[in-house]
Amino acid sequence: MVLTIVQRQEEESLGPIFASRYVQDPVPRYALPEKSISKDAAYQIIHDELLLDSSPRLNLASFVTTWMEPECDKLIIEAINKNYADMDEYPITTEIQNRCVNIIARLFNSPVNEKESAVGVGTVGSSEAIMLAGLAFKRRWQNRRRAQGKPCDKPNIVTGANVQVCWEKFARYFEVEIKEVKLRDGFYVMDPVKAVEMVDECTICVAAILGSTLTGEFEDIKLLDDLLARKNMRTGWDTPIHVDAASGGFIAPFLYPELQWDFRLPLVKSINVSGHKYGLVYAGVGWVIWRNKEDLPEELIFHINYLGADQPTFTLNFSKGSSHIIAQYYQFLRLGYEGYKNVMKNCMESAKILRQGLVQIGCFHIISKEKGVPLVAFSFKDGKKSSAFKLSKILRRFGWIVPAYTLPPDVEHMTVLRVVVREDFGRAMVEKFLSHMKIALKELHSVMEAPIPTIRYTIELKPCEAAEDEALRPLPKVVVLSQEVEPVDRSIHLSGGKTKGVC
Repeated sequence: MVLTIVQRQEEESLGPIFASRYVQDPVPRYALPEKSISKDAAYQIIHDELLLDSSPRLNLASFVTTWMEPECDKLIIEAINKNYADMDEYPITTEIQNRCVNIIARLFNSPVNEKESAVGVGTVGSSEAIMLAGLAFKRRWQNRRRAQGKPCDKPNIVTGANVQVCWEKFARYFEVEIKEVKLRDGFYVMDPVKAVEMVDECTICVAAILGSTLTGEFEDIKLLDDLLARKNMRTGWDTPIHVDAASGGFIAPFLYPELQWDFRLPLVKSINVSGHKYGLVYAGVGWVIWRNKEDLPEELIFHINYLGADQPTFTLNFSKGSSHIIAQYYQFLRLGYEGYKNVMKNCMESAKILRQGLVQIGCFHIISKEKGVPLVAFSFKDGKKSSAFKLSKILRRFGWIVPAYTLPPDVEHMTVLRVVVREDFGRAMVEKFLSHMKIALKELHSVMEAPIPTIRYTIELKPCEAAEDEALRPLPKVVVLSQEVEPVDRSIHLSGGKTKGVC
């Protein structure tokens, strides 16, 4: 007779996860646990806690892509264990990065011929891209000043007060003064005339924005180039332009091909763009492209050979994943010029519907332009700062994340709400958002209009015993004789209906 011996597995792996003892045990947060747990329990604990995060697709504050096709998701998983820095071990991944650089450079009208390779690099986002571009400008300026026998210890950059915080980081981290052009009512981007007026012989570059984070508006880079060229000719300086196209770099070439903002302008020496915004890739990829090799000083490029071959590298970090580089190339192949143009047109149409809906509501002033990044920035007509923050908080109960923020100097008296329209925020979602907006406004108005109850007290002040020291005499005792509260019509608070859950 054959005897079958069944080995009993650990108790926690036999039953459902929710019957496991790990559900009741405290979850370690700041210290490594002493013992291991099953993979299923570890997954479930983390998965359940992450349920408390907001839904990325309802996050209307972010420009970052929140949806990609399943085929691209599969490619990302397949490449998740490839280190981008190991160029010799993963030559095809390196080649794909180079293809992306050249595709983007030609999209931005880089002056390279068919057989010539463009100069650029993939980054973890536009923040790193801006740091690298800024370093190149600083080093070129320092080299030029040293050759002229002039001091090079006080570089500055000129930009608008509407810049993203990464520019302030660059200025602080790399000891560069930032000279900001203040905004003004009705003009929420950098004024090219004022920007050129602020340029001096220590300006390493003027940073222009193609798609302001605050309002989505494109700055007039063509006018900036013209004005700066005249000043350079008059002074003998060679002040260049960097274009921060983090948001607008994958919009303008498809929707506004006639707009001159890129390498068609002679003073534009470098451009950064976020692949994880309207490049339609998940968060974690950006690009910086230089006009030509002379604009990227050779001394900033490191050459290493301990991974198997000579590898040039110009990054702020070293090891990073390859998945997002591959995902970017997938989108270029999958969509092509036609596909990107259709996606951007759809985003602009959704933004138009949203804009019209907000105008019809009647209590908002739209401050964003129709030409620019597909977003809608708006403020309350009554000008009350608190209204925007309260509305933002109410909308969160429906799941929508809509940021409220004050504008930078000199328009800090304005509080604005902003809705970013991404590829996955289509017409049906816009209409649902507008319906929730109307409900939220009713609740906001009911709370703001609700009367404050009046409370009347009748009190008596009783003197205390005298003290030897007059300065130490205690305050009189307060005795409440009666309290009267005027009733408030509570029905006012019910006009908005029951509290709405997340959709």
